[in-house]
Amino acid sequence: MQERDSEENEQEREVVCLGEGETGLSPSPPPADTAERTLLRGGVLTAFGYRDFSIVWSGALLSNIGTWVHMSALFWYVKEITGSDAWVGLVTVANFFPVFFLVLFAGSMADVLNRKVLIIVTQSVMMLGALALGIFTSFDAAGLAVIMIITTVMGTAFTFNFPAWRAIITDLVQPKDILNAVALDAAEFNMARFIGPWIGGFIVSRWSVSVAFYVNAVSFFTIIFALMLIKTKTPKSPPPPQGTIRHVQEILVYVWHNRWAFNILVVLSVASIFGLPFIVLLPGMAKDVLGSDASGYGLLLGFVGLGAALAAPFVTWLNRHYKESEIIKFSALASGLLLAGFSLSRTFWLSLLLSAGLGVSFLMLSAAVNTVLQARVARNMRGRIMSLYILVFQGLMPVGGIVMGLLADRTSAPSVLLLGGIVCSVMSVALFAFPSFLKDAITQ
Repeated sequence: MQERDSEENEQEREVVCLGEGETGLSPSPPPADTAERTLLRGGVLTAFGYRDFSIVWSGALLSNIGTWVHMSALFWYVKEITGSDAWVGLVTVANFFPVFFLVLFAGSMADVLNRKVLIIVTQSVMMLGALALGIFTSFDAAGLAVIMIITTVMGTAFTFNFPAWRAIITDLVQPKDILNAVALDAAEFNMARFIGPWIGGFIVSRWSVSVAFYVNAVSFFTIIFALMLIKTKTPKSPPPPQGTIRHVQEILVYVWHNRWAFNILVVLSVASIFGLPFIVLLPGMAKDVLGSDASGYGLLLGFVGLGAALAAPFVTWLNRHYKESEIIKFSALASGLLLAGFSLSRTFWLSLLLSAGLGVSFLMLSAAVNTVLQARVARNMRGRIMSLYILVFQGLMPVGGIVMGLLADRTSAPSVLLLGGIVCSVMSVALFAFPSFLKDAITQ
């Protein structure tokens, strides 16, 4: 019986295409049966054939729209009351700073606890934070201290939520559809990033920032309800026998000894410090350079999400024709050139187009890295490998944001954005000059 079970398990393991000429064994299948696909077989929408993925995707879209309504209103409000790009950067730090200290432990929890329950709890904490911020602003009591404290609490909950969220997406589909699920999850997030800031700008212009925070609080019910509807089991695993610290150390040792993982995280770290923080300077670009208002800022931020949302499903198609190493190199180059172009633009419609292009390029870069990391490790390591991804992607971004904000206060937002574009471009040129760096990273 054991031999038969072993043979059947081997037959269930699939070969996942990691790029042209690159293959690797897929991780073990999810802990419970996922809904069989009945529609959309193949193509760029195949993950929607899974009932639970579709439900979670829809709930997350509505919830993330609320999140971006909240964030766009918060950034604008801080810029209004302080007049400083550096303070906008500090609020971003408050939101993501807990990532530095807690995300590796959050990844361990995502590999041990029931992921669905963990996500519901953390989403509930963030909902209460948004509600509190709405109440404080309604009574004109939302000073910088209040904003920083509430934002830090919400950021802490987000830190424990995000590794579990990234990992549960791959629980909802079969291994061969992980890439498509990751891409569509990115599309959902970026659709929200397009819709949410536009709605947020309208709400702030028409009513007040407090209304935006209330909208976000209500939106959390959609993802909580969606998670309660799914049938896929996400059981907790046995606690690590040698303790949490050793559990965290295990993934660090794994990445150090598997240079393909280490190298692509290095590339992502450069983009996270010098490229992605351009979002922090969008309020200053909209108000001080382009002469726009909150609605214009909302459109700029929204078009970043629109570009990413439109591009995300086609990551699947690109991966069938090009290696991840090629996707990473060209997306890094495009990010640098587009960022430099955005810094030089003084026309609003051109800045909108460049914003959309930045959304496309950064989405391609992050999705390629995300997919390789998730596809090459087993389920009981995905939470921890995603915690490292988040540490680099989300944890380093606010560091770059505060540095760029401080430099923008001393010089100007366009000059700082130009610097970021140059750094990203130089990195991409180095990747083309030394192709073995990414080739080894992907094909080891």
